[in-house]
Amino acid sequence: MIEPAAQAPGLMRPRLRIAVVTETYPPEVNGVAMTLSHMVEGLLARGHEVDLVRPRQAGESTPAPRGLLRQALVGGLPIPRYPELKLGLPSIGRLRRLWLARPPDIVHLVTEGPLGAGALCVARRLRIPVSSDFHTRFDRYSSHYGIGLLAGLVGAYLKAFHRHTRCTFVPTRELADFLAASGFGELAVIARGVDTTLFAPQRRDAALRREWGACAEETVALFVGRLAPEKNLPLVLAAFAALRERAPSARLVLVGDGPLRRDLQSRNPDVVFAGMRQGVDLARHYASADLFLFPSTTETFGNVILEALASGLPVVAYDYAAGREHIAHGTAGLLAPLDDADAFCRQSADLGTGGRDLPAMGRAARQAAEPMDWAGVNERFSLALETLAHAEKLPRHW
Repeated sequence: MIEPAAQAPGLMRPRLRIAVVTETYPPEVNGVAMTLSHMVEGLLARGHEVDLVRPRQAGESTPAPRGLLRQALVGGLPIPRYPELKLGLPSIGRLRRLWLARPPDIVHLVTEGPLGAGALCVARRLRIPVSSDFHTRFDRYSSHYGIGLLAGLVGAYLKAFHRHTRCTFVPTRELADFLAASGFGELAVIARGVDTTLFAPQRRDAALRREWGACAEETVALFVGRLAPEKNLPLVLAAFAALRERAPSARLVLVGDGPLRRDLQSRNPDVVFAGMRQGVDLARHYASADLFLFPSTTETFGNVILEALASGLPVVAYDYAAGREHIAHGTAGLLAPLDDADAFCRQSADLGTGGRDLPAMGRAARQAAEPMDWAGVNERFSLALETLAHAEKLPRHW
């Protein structure tokens, strides 16, 4: 195990040039883009140069350099069922020219699509150290899109991709142990963070609740995320139905958009569909609810769980990923055994109808999120890249 070298007080850490390769980045709205944006800003704040390589978004020209940040835009193709996102083209010739002209100290691969694969190929040929992130269980997604028979092939590709990097960063110890047992090679845990200033209980808005048709005494359950098959939305509706059997005036608010929205909205006229929300507006929606329902079984983490906790919302989730990592069952939320839909529904009804002390759990939720600020997460990420740029391995629980 190799630890970062100690430094004398007052000395600046050696600055790296880091090439970050990704197929998603803001203003695209998803957990990977949001996480990466925070981490890039953290690297810049620590004096590293960042060369960001990503697909060109619709109508976009190449952004001018901003301080230590440069961006190189490549061609891309829309992702089936995710038309707002693109698969970056491999761009091997372009990347080779870029990295011969401005050699990076390390290449960090965020996504495993054609652009990431092309970048891995070029970096290995040029003998540049490579690290990677594991953000998405694409092998588990396949069953939700009618291509479950390909899950084995997808899993094999992901394993081969990450085994060719010096280290793969994952957000939880649970996932690190699972991937290690699956033969993924070197792994290190870098947690996810949350903006506890933006997401806070103080953003609760009585006027917004009135728009939802909820008075102060009525329970509002919230879901935030893409309205897509992999998010297990039928269970959100089933859990709400169980809650409403005990509390007929309860309300359900879905924040987000996606391919299922039109059908869900037509079938559930009593549900509030708030659409895509960002920034302070999103934070108001979190804080104005009373509990958060998150039944997805395909997450590597689940950033929305931290946002809900920071907003003072007790969470009902499955016992894995961010739920297992950050929720003590019965304190800041309730955890159902993975894939136990009946337990998830029972716990949702219990939490939302007086079976638990909801205000006390809301305070515990906020306390659970407060240590997860981005500053600490970004410091660990920066130190990890510095170590990998000059050494082969990191400790697993970094």
